[in-house]
Amino acid sequence: MKLILAVLVVVLVAEAQAQWHQFPKQAYQGGKDMLRAYKDMVTANWRDSDKYFHARGNYDAAKRGPGGKWAAAVISDGREALQALRRRGNSDAAADQEANRWGRNGGDPNRYRPKGLPEKY
Repeated sequence: MKLILAVLVVVLVAEAQAQWHQFPKQAYQGGKDMLRAYKDMVTANWRDSDKYFHARGNYDAAKRGPGGKWAAAVISDGREALQALRRRGNSDAAADQEANRWGRNGGDPNRYRPKGLPEKY
């Protein structure tokens, strides 16, 4: 029984250690997901679509793994912090952050999808 437990612990530790190298790749890919969502938002130029693209970028990045989720959080939080410095009293920032968290935690981005937004987005 002790041998089985020892082998199980070694396997779990080895597997956890084997994944550390994936973090930078996931973070890079997650950053690309965030950039793609931003570019799609600019291209779509669709009224009331901001929250959808926030949620979608975070969702896509977080699906990459811990590195992607980290990148989504850094980019989203950094963007909101920079915008807070530029504008005072923005009530929209809290809603943006809620959409960011929703997507980053696996929530369906379509919750924020505006009516009529083309299907390619």
